[in-house]
Amino acid sequence: MELAAKLREAVPGCAASDFSTPGGPGVLVERGKIVEVLRLLREDARFRYEALVDVTAVDYVAAESCFHVIYVLRSYVSAGPALIVKAVVPADDPTIASATCIWKGANWAEREVWDMFGIRFEGHPDLRRILMYEEFEGHPLRKSYPVDKRQPLVEERDPIANPWPSRDRY
Repeated sequence: MELAAKLREAVPGCAASDFSTPGGPGVLVERGKIVEVLRLLREDARFRYEALVDVTAVDYVAAESCFHVIYVLRSYVSAGPALIVKAVVPADDPTIASATCIWKGANWAEREVWDMFGIRFEGHPDLRRILMYEEFEGHPLRKSYPVDKRQPLVEERDPIANPWPSRDRY
């Protein structure tokens, strides 16, 4: 039985479809079921993808009006290839549930995706910039980000005597 069929059977209302990549198998899952599917893939003895290797995104806004959020999973039990799990996130509502409730290691990777692409992870414990400075405007890995955009200048600071402020505005 293919992976998508097993996921559709195990997660009620889940629309999943298989695809293949040069690196191994993949499954496309609707964004509303992503946490249930990721939890199943980690905890169910049939799958046992215990390790979250990465979370990233691809900007398909110009062609498809969406982003793809991509999770790379590995199993400690099987020496098989990594599993790619994708969820489509519409450009007009770039939000998806956070995987930090399953893997604490998703924290930084989701912050990177937020910082670079502007995709919000609902339920994330600390969604703020991680690569760009607080005053940075926009999300530089979006294809719509202007290549010649000027960013606001920030004052030089001594990080010990005058640390960067923590803002919860994101």
